[in-house]
Amino acid sequence: MNVLVTGGAGYVGSHTVHALAANGYFVVAYDNLSTGHRAALPSDRLIVGNLADCRLFAAVLKEHHIEAVIHCAASADVAHSMQDPANYFQNNLSNGLSFLEALRLAAVPQLVFSSSAAVYGDPQRVPIVEDDPKVPKNPYGLSKRVFEEILHWYDIAYNLRYISLRYFCAAGAAPEVGLGEDHRPERHLIPSVLLSVLGQRPEVEIYGTDYPTEDGTAVRDFIHVLDLAQAHIAALEYLQGGGSSDTFNVGLGKGFSVRQVIDAAQQVTSQSVQARAAPPRPGDPAILVASPERLMRMLDWQPRFRQLEEIIASAWQWHQNQPQGYRE
Repeated sequence: MNVLVTGGAGYVGSHTVHALAANGYFVVAYDNLSTGHRAALPSDRLIVGNLADCRLFAAVLKEHHIEAVIHCAASADVAHSMQDPANYFQNNLSNGLSFLEALRLAAVPQLVFSSSAAVYGDPQRVPIVEDDPKVPKNPYGLSKRVFEEILHWYDIAYNLRYISLRYFCAAGAAPEVGLGEDHRPERHLIPSVLLSVLGQRPEVEIYGTDYPTEDGTAVRDFIHVLDLAQAHIAALEYLQGGGSSDTFNVGLGKGFSVRQVIDAAQQVTSQSVQARAAPPRPGDPAILVASPERLMRMLDWQPRFRQLEEIIASAWQWHQNQPQGYRE
């Protein structure tokens, strides 16, 4: 099967490209390299281009006889979306519509969409199930929720079958193949902690210390990026087997607070982490923990990495090997 991954030079995208190739798929990545890294992919896997250019993207799909697309390309930062919502609506929705038109022009029938737990906002219960209310509290989450709704109507009108995977917190790395997490600037918790251990930042900021959680800090469900990549493959196999459009949470089903992550990182690295309290970031829910039961049951998916320490250890190994990130 021929598969294209948009945003394939990014964090989740590059791990997914590698997993697809390892599972025998013909796979190419399409990325404008605004946040992705050329060094994360073999040169023969990468096509540089913008999703806003509908005709160019459709031509790429036809040239490579693409049968399914995994759509990872997006602006994806909650705090930044609160500061610059126009960027998120332009990139995730306006460019997303150009992307969907290219799929129509190239007659691509199957899509796996990288959605987000941010669609839920403040959950009414924990763990969160897929049918729970979706009331996003930041522009990033809203852009994902609206795109999910658009896909529903594209399925009805144009027979575009899709799976939306609502990621919780992707983390970890694949150091054995040289892949890891390298955002610039880095705002994600685990790499921020590890970069502080490496002396690349003076301390870790804990955004919010009086949330209604056990230790007052925000709680998140961390899923290893390789398990997330395998969820994309399971979604493709489901669609190939005739499965109908659907939506699934991707997480471990258990949450860890910011302080617990810092403690686990100190155990993994055998070094202390300097942290200081900072005000909560607008748009951040207190708790986001998935129920992945539906994904496990319907797509026969199981996570390999179930312990926070092993997720952090894989990231730590990559950061030690490449303390400056990707060299490009």
